[in-house]
Amino acid sequence: MAQPASRQELIDYSLRQLGAPVLEINVAEEQLQDLMDDAIQFYQERHYDGVTENFLKYKITQGDIDRGTAKADGGSGIGSMTASADIAGNGSTDFKYYESSNFLQVPANVIGVKKVFKVNSTKAMGMSGNMFSFKYQLMMNDIYYWGRTELLGYTMAMSYLETMDFILNTHTRCRFNMRQDRLYLDIDWNEVTAGDYLILDCYLGLSPDAYTKVYNDVFLKRYLTSLIKRQWGQNLIKFQGVKLPGGVELNGRQIYDDAQGELSDIRDEMISTYEIPPLDMIA
Repeated sequence: MAQPASRQELIDYSLRQLGAPVLEINVAEEQLQDLMDDAIQFYQERHYDGVTENFLKYKITQGDIDRGTAKADGGSGIGSMTASADIAGNGSTDFKYYESSNFLQVPANVIGVKKVFKVNSTKAMGMSGNMFSFKYQLMMNDIYYWGRTELLGYTMAMSYLETMDFILNTHTRCRFNMRQDRLYLDIDWNEVTAGDYLILDCYLGLSPDAYTKVYNDVFLKRYLTSLIKRQWGQNLIKFQGVKLPGGVELNGRQIYDDAQGELSDIRDEMISTYEIPPLDMIA
């Protein structure tokens, strides 16, 4: 099919682009499946259409708080590292760095985490959702006067209060690496209450099995075809110069070099066209 909608249809499409069934493509089925996995992984990690921005909700449990407040030297941490540093300039001083269990397990399809929204805790001060917050009191006492209150004044007042909240209160900082499937929260766990929620602004890898249009993506079709072509050439390289019946000579090196050039062009196009730029490059 010219518009593949499944894993096998995309593989068959790529083989036809390389000449099958007129030509025999010397690539094993196991190699085809591996190349398909590689293409999907590259597509999800680098292509802006391979991910979707989503918001995940996580309810904090007492077990999370206990792990976050546990002391690593008591045996509950996940590891330690001994290092040395010349702090005062008088020689080397040994110290230990502890990485506690202050992480949350996230789903494997999370590619990146942009931000963790502030914990809505009744212990927190400032713009929280408890009855002593400014928002609560404003809604309770001044809602009757909203018909005579200018929205500009209200907006400026809320902007000023949010600026104060940003400067005076500690916000949720996080560290994430997709190879760990762990979201580390650098917060004061004593300020967190069981039952509070965290909102993760994150990117999820798009599952091609759930969204079959992924298999028909122009970039993915080109990329998989070039991967299979390179594997085909690599399989034939050791037969360089072998004569086939009719005087045909195998040229695996040429197939490999052509595919390598195609992959280089596709990856350059990925960086300039399809890849989401780093935040410090966005004007």
